[in-house]
Amino acid sequence: MGLLSGRLSTIRILTVLPYLSALCVVVGITWLLLLPLESNSRRTYISENALLPGQASTYFGGSEQNIFWAYRHEVADLANATDAKRVEVLGNIFAAAGLKVGRQKYTYTASGQTYSGENVYAILQAPRGDATEATVLSAPWKNLDDIQNTGGVALVTTLARYLKRWSVWSKDIIFLITSDSLAGPQAWVDAYHDQHTANPGVESLPLKSGAIQGAIVLDYPSGGNFESIHIVYDGVNGQLPNLDLVNTAGNVALHHFGIRPTLQEMWDHNDSYKDRLRTMLRGMVNQGLGHARGGHSVFVPYHVDAVTVQVHGDGWHNEVSLGRFLESMFRSLNNLLEHFHQSFFFYLLMAQKRFVSIGTYLPSAMLIAVNFTLGAIGLWVDSLSSSPLATASSTGKSTSPTTAAIERDLCFPLTTVLTLHFLGILPLTLFNHLPTRLFTPTFSAFLFINLVLPFLLSSTLTHFIPAATRERQLKLIKCFSLLFLGMALSALATLNFSLALGVGVGSAALTFIPVEGKGKIVRGLLYMVLQCLSPGMALAGIAYYWEVGVEEVLREASFGWWVSGMWTQVVVWCVWWPAWLCGGVLLAEGLVVGRGERKAQEDEKKKQ
Repeated sequence: MGLLSGRLSTIRILTVLPYLSALCVVVGITWLLLLPLESNSRRTYISENALLPGQASTYFGGSEQNIFWAYRHEVADLANATDAKRVEVLGNIFAAAGLKVGRQKYTYTASGQTYSGENVYAILQAPRGDATEATVLSAPWKNLDDIQNTGGVALVTTLARYLKRWSVWSKDIIFLITSDSLAGPQAWVDAYHDQHTANPGVESLPLKSGAIQGAIVLDYPSGGNFESIHIVYDGVNGQLPNLDLVNTAGNVALHHFGIRPTLQEMWDHNDSYKDRLRTMLRGMVNQGLGHARGGHSVFVPYHVDAVTVQVHGDGWHNEVSLGRFLESMFRSLNNLLEHFHQSFFFYLLMAQKRFVSIGTYLPSAMLIAVNFTLGAIGLWVDSLSSSPLATASSTGKSTSPTTAAIERDLCFPLTTVLTLHFLGILPLTLFNHLPTRLFTPTFSAFLFINLVLPFLLSSTLTHFIPAATRERQLKLIKCFSLLFLGMALSALATLNFSLALGVGVGSAALTFIPVEGKGKIVRGLLYMVLQCLSPGMALAGIAYYWEVGVEEVLREASFGWWVSGMWTQVVVWCVWWPAWLCGGVLLAEGLVVGRGERKAQEDEKKKQ
């Protein structure tokens, strides 16, 4: 009776667990979709009282506008100038304002392309400070769209001359002009923190100040009128600046200068559920990809809170409004008594005035990760029922507990799963070292390999696993694969929630892939569905979403790997792809093993 009741309990557990796994996935996705509701989100607020956003009067304008026009004309004349000429002219402008000037050359190589340039910067030494703290105002010479940032560079040089006249500063202000929006800021911030020695192409900085408390990057290519500002805050690898900085920028712009702030390229946000959800999902896509979205992104890994301010549209605001906004922002940063720490570092913004913190959104990713753990538990229990020991028990033969431990051999399943994960090093290395011109043909070949590789690996496994233990071994392989995937995503959710959620949703089908049973037609259909859910197809989907080629996505990923320290590829190729490959092998096994071999396997099990 004891054996029978234990067997019935096992059957009940195995019957319930798949439904619990499916429930976790459904609840996790539903949880995410409920976040934009009024009752589940919160209004943004300033936690750091010392910031006093917008409390100081601003005086930028008048004659400074004429100076801006002159500088804008001078910057426009440098459009076709060499880096040396550009740096010389800008350095002279900073020096004429009484600032100390530094220059830095850099060279990076990624995906067979060379990224080189020269940065120029100046330091305004605080009259009331001791050079232990600093803030940064930066403008790239060319923005991410490869458009000359004429207005941004002109306004930074104008503000450098204007702010030098004030004696209120307790923190140094660094005015930085970089050659581009990504490689230049990365070279400068690496050298500022002495982390550039691994790359001989990056020069050291001749001048430094204190610890950087905050940074603002200005993208103002037109130099004319605009309607609103776009606040970009996503950092590398999903890191985010302190929410107080984002809130300060939005509050100062809207409430003190009438400039409408926007997020995630949602230009016409009406605070409806649909717009909140779209804003949140766009932010999650950018966070999950982990790529740099501007010069501010490279500051965040060094615990420097930074944002990029982009102008948008054609309205009645002009350089005076933007100049006063920046003046007010730096007056607020100047008030900081210590580093940003009061507000959130983990959050999802769904409007300029609405957000959710990590305690509210984290259960969504955790529930999906639990789905894999439950699947692994079910397979672990089920592997006993497919063992010779379990068969002997059901026929009335007694077996000791020690024999039970021996019967479930773990060496081969663990070795198989570890081997599949080590295979992920191949695409990781390949796509980070190939030149750009080979990305498209290599990616096409990789998709074809994904189609046939599960069959090759499955055929190999059938030669190493005896027919009597094959079903149990396959269940343990899937068990360990799901267990590792659940553990990895649970840990990743606290570092990059959006990436963990995306990989979890894309891999959710792996829990329900059958190890045994189902006809070849059903398995073939499931195999084609699994191919559509592969990391390679997800990469093609991202390229389609951004309306660029796969080559551009791979090029940016390679650039992020070599320049920005992006590790999204590690998660994709060493966590997601091996788990997907394991699922493909399990489905292919039912298609590879012939009918006669399957019948012989069942007959051998019955004899035992």
